[in-house]
Amino acid sequence: MLVLSRRLNETIVIGGDVRITLLGIEGDKIKLGIDAPKSIKVFREEILEATRTTNRQALDAPVVSFGLSKPADAGGSKGE
Repeated sequence: MLVLSRRLNETIVIGGDVRITLLGIEGDKIKLGIDAPKSIKVFREEILEATRTTNRQALDAPVVSFGLSKPADAGGSKGE
């Protein structure tokens, strides 16, 4: 892991097209501005992990049938 120190309004450039700027410092929190191409997805790690956990739980959940069946042929007989 690369660890860098930045002052207010200083920027880090990643890969030539992603810019991360320190916008503010408020107590124990900082505000970052991220400028990246739309093709690069940017996620907060805790949200990404929560989504992964939810998806895993959905995959492991049993499938419940509610008695729905395929509808009868409503188009009449073929070839008429």
